[in-house]
Amino acid sequence: MDAFWIILAGLLVAIPCGLLGCYLILRNMAMVGDAISHAVLPGIVIAFFVSGSREPVSMLLGAGILGIITTFIIEFFHAKARLQTDAAIGVTFTWLFALGVILISVFAGKVDLDQDCVLYGEIAYVPIDLWITSSGKIMGPRVIYIMGVVFLVVLSFILVGYKELFLTTFDPAFAAASGIYISVWHYLLMGAVSFTTVGAFESVGAILVVAFLIVPPATAYLLTDNFKKMMIITAILGFMVSFGGYYLAVWLDGSIAGAMTVVAGLLFGIVFVRQLAGRRMSYGL
Repeated sequence: MDAFWIILAGLLVAIPCGLLGCYLILRNMAMVGDAISHAVLPGIVIAFFVSGSREPVSMLLGAGILGIITTFIIEFFHAKARLQTDAAIGVTFTWLFALGVILISVFAGKVDLDQDCVLYGEIAYVPIDLWITSSGKIMGPRVIYIMGVVFLVVLSFILVGYKELFLTTFDPAFAAASGIYISVWHYLLMGAVSFTTVGAFESVGAILVVAFLIVPPATAYLLTDNFKKMMIITAILGFMVSFGGYYLAVWLDGSIAGAMTVVAGLLFGIVFVRQLAGRRMSYGL
């Protein structure tokens, strides 16, 4: 039963991250996802200090606000300081992430925040991190409920705003002419990325969540030119990554989250080599 909960938790992380990652890749904003996944760390810590608890609502709120602030800062440096986008991203997420690490390390003895858990995550703990009601009833793994809510919110966001997200991704000029507020949908997308990232912290950590945001949609991008098919393939790859990563970790007796990331990378490598071989054959090489 432990295997089921761990694989399900990985799937609930991989799918929402992957679906949002499809938009990030097509908008040439893959590293923005990386920046947000690191920069929201101080938001989590500050939310803990303000609320005095690790309740998901306060954590998600703190991370979401920091994620949007991160996007504003990146855009500000890019527009006002005339920095290249990658340089603005690098400057922003490194100092915000470092600030979060310092806050955790300084106050680690006073608060119940585990630096290693926040940074690296441990999905193996999912089956034993239970939600127990005030009456003592065991409802099951807490992470499943958290990521289940994140999954439903992200899916609803994409379904409701599919037209606007699609147009602002592929044809911003036409979207603006159609009366769609491009900046609003941009920041809503960044907020969704922040929301998903912090929900995934306890299962895969701030570092490994980047792989789920980028690698499956990048792999799907190599397989199809159709956006809807890209999202479906990304979801399928999420299942393959979760299932294969778990059993690879069991075989190697290593990190489950790390093994899932390795499987994601291997799938990308296989697809890339296949695409490369197909191109060579088409050119008669």
